[in-house]
Order: sequence, then structure tokens, then C-alpha cells
Amino acid sequence: QVHLVESGGGLVQAGGSLRLSCAASGRTFSSTDMGWFRQTPGKEREFVASITWNGGSTFYTVSVKGRFTISRDNDKNTVYLQMNSLKPEDTAVYYCAARKYYRNNYNAPQDYAYWGQGTQVTVSS
Repeated sequence: QVHLVESGGGLVQAGGSLRLSCAASGRTFSSTDMGWFRQTPGKEREFVASITWNGGSTFYTVSVKGRFTISRDNDKNTVYLQMNSLKPEDTAVYYCAARKYYRNNYNAPQDYAYWGQGTQVTVSS
């Protein structure tokens, strides 16, 4: 079982930066692949980025590549999402998730069994 709590969301102007954090409880964090997803009203949850258990590999959706960076600190049981050059279209609720299944690609939300409560990111133009 993994319990996740996101923080760091807020209101920022276009071109600005935010850093999201996701604190995890549970003994298995250091061996768990982690992901960030986002969702806007009326739309499906969208993959943003993921990182393997040891930080050795990272993956991004095309729209954030070069602007967002996912990282983790296994000593602190925390995964981060550094978001730079933010755009109004990045506005969403951002969710941290822990992967449990490997039936699909890393960007499939159905492979992630544990989710945080979400943190709102709003980018004004």
C-alpha cells in the first residue's frame, strides 16, 4: 500500500515556474515506478511524466518535453515535477501516482494503482 500527498500547486503567470512535490508513505516507494498525470474538467486523465524506481529512466508527454522535469529522492520518499515555461494549457489538477501493474505502457493510468488527492495548477495568460 502506498499513500501519496501532492503539494506545490498554485496560480502562476504564463512563462513562470512551479515545483510539485509528492510525498509517499510505505516501504515500497524506492522500488516503485512513479508518474504524474493531469486532468481538466470534462477530459480524461492525461499522462504527463514518469520515472523508474531508481530514477534511471524518465518519460514525458510531447507537450511538456523540454519544459518539465520529473525527479525523485528515494531517501525522502518524494517525487518531484519541476514545471518551467508554463502555458495556460498546462492548467489542470495534477496527480501523483504509483505504478503497480505492467500490462500497458508507462503512460497508461490503469497501470497505476495508487493516486494522490491532486493539486491545482492554474496558469494565467
